[in-house]
Amino acid sequence: MGVAATFQIESLQYLGADGKPVGELPEAFADPRALLPLFKQMLFVRQFDGKAIALQRTGKLGTYASCLGHEATHVGIGASMEPEDVFAPSYREYGAQIVRGVRLREILMYWGGDERGNDFQVPRHDFSWCVPIATQCLHAAGAALAFKLRGEKRVAVTCCGDGGSSKTDTYAAINSAGAYTLPFVQCIINNGWAISVPRSAQTGARTLAQKGIAGGLHCLQVDGNDLFAVMEGMRRAMERARNGEGGSVIEFMTYRLHDHTTADDARRYRDEAEVKAAWQRDPMTRLRAYVTAQGLWDEAQEKAWADECGKHIDEEINAYLELPVQPVEAMFDYLYADMPPDVMEQRSAVLAAEGRA
Repeated sequence: MGVAATFQIESLQYLGADGKPVGELPEAFADPRALLPLFKQMLFVRQFDGKAIALQRTGKLGTYASCLGHEATHVGIGASMEPEDVFAPSYREYGAQIVRGVRLREILMYWGGDERGNDFQVPRHDFSWCVPIATQCLHAAGAALAFKLRGEKRVAVTCCGDGGSSKTDTYAAINSAGAYTLPFVQCIINNGWAISVPRSAQTGARTLAQKGIAGGLHCLQVDGNDLFAVMEGMRRAMERARNGEGGSVIEFMTYRLHDHTTADDARRYRDEAEVKAAWQRDPMTRLRAYVTAQGLWDEAQEKAWADECGKHIDEEINAYLELPVQPVEAMFDYLYADMPPDVMEQRSAVLAAEGRA
């Protein structure tokens, strides 16, 4: 009996959970000082995330999806992209969006129920948040096809969770990217849980990275709590895509340290010992240990940076809280290019009820 094909999934890790290198670091980080801006971004994202949760708990924000524990993966993805590339996020990748220029007030507006938060000032060409699971993957594949048809050296990057990787939307995007050799990167954020469904119950695949094999994409698994591994994995994928070598699927191994959203209570389905063990692999702890050991960081620097971050975050929170409420007719004005008669009637009725007909 012959063998039609064999496959392997490479796994990347450079920094252990204790913050010590486990192998030769990527060339781009031969000078450890190159890490500092990214580490500071991770600290900023974590501080903002905590503030956003506090806003929700005090009734000043709607349901919010925390990114606690995902900072290395998200910041690394965003930092690996060029401004002209396109990002199609799900609803948790704030680190990537912030690196790309999305303002905190826009994030808060979205979770506060104001759709104007989707109208990013920068970057204008990125997609808005996508709560329907994995449909954003198709949007990215479509953008990648446009780039190829236009001969543009741009890459479309999208993210989904471990649960989202089981959706037909993800498979269709992967298949399209392979069939047309598209400049496409599918990031699968494997944080262990699809709300209350564990990774073990979602799929029989040994890795989530291998889901790209059937589509003919390059597949890689990386330690998503290791910023070195995230950056190197993304560098390879982006380089392949930009050089016309096709798309990639990268599985980022991380963990959701908070509830799925502020409307969830993970204690109902998740063992406390599992979460405690995950904190030992926290991306922030290991990177802080590394830069401190390199003599690049100390407690005084962290306090000064936390103070600076706090001031900026508070300014953005105040901008969000002070934003004037949209007029009620806004819910009608942006639905259609040409408003149907029945919608026009509803709009007129609302204005009449407010005495503004």
